[in-house]
Amino acid sequence: MTSPSFLPDQQEDWQAPIASNEIVRRTYNLLTLNMALTALTAAFGMDMAFPYQHPILLMLLAFGVLFVILWTGAKSSPVALPLVFVFSALIGLSLGPLIAMTLQLANGATIVTEAAFGTVLIFGGLSLYAAFSKRDFSFLGGFLFVGLIIVVLAGIANIFLNMPALELTVAAASLLVFVGYTLFDTSRLLRGGETNPVLITVSLYLDVLNIFVSLLDLLSFLQGRRR
Repeated sequence: MTSPSFLPDQQEDWQAPIASNEIVRRTYNLLTLNMALTALTAAFGMDMAFPYQHPILLMLLAFGVLFVILWTGAKSSPVALPLVFVFSALIGLSLGPLIAMTLQLANGATIVTEAAFGTVLIFGGLSLYAAFSKRDFSFLGGFLFVGLIIVVLAGIANIFLNMPALELTVAAASLLVFVGYTLFDTSRLLRGGETNPVLITVSLYLDVLNIFVSLLDLLSFLQGRRR
């Protein structure tokens, strides 16, 4: 049995020069598989006790795996590829409780569905725009990084402050930041700024993930009704 087309054969160097359209195809194949795995493990995470009992530990494990992916991916290690699937599985488990709590709202199923479709439309639309406009969005990098730091710090502050208005602001700002990162990362992929499918897949995966979570937070805040 041959390996899936986006996976390197044992004799193939993952970093070997290949056509840019081949890198794009491998990247989006890998991204699709990881999003499917995240959805599957999120469904399991909704019914498992561990994600509810140890959310911080689960996220620390996910970030630890992410760090190893970035380190091994930069060194073209074959370990990086399977770890991407481990990372997406851990993220899916951590999303389970969030989705379950949203579904407890009277219109929770609608909110989850709207967030999912909204993510597809936003990510897909921006990716197509970046592809067909042929614009270089690398200039956004510095602004987006500063915006990300602000969002992270505000999110941490709101853990202690527990202010609904700040939560809404953080969700909206996060959505804008990762909309920008979608353009930035897609541009990097299409213009050859990043030629390692593993690393660029992780970047795009985080864009999709954070757009979905931001939409879920916004819609829950604006539309959520208790049973």
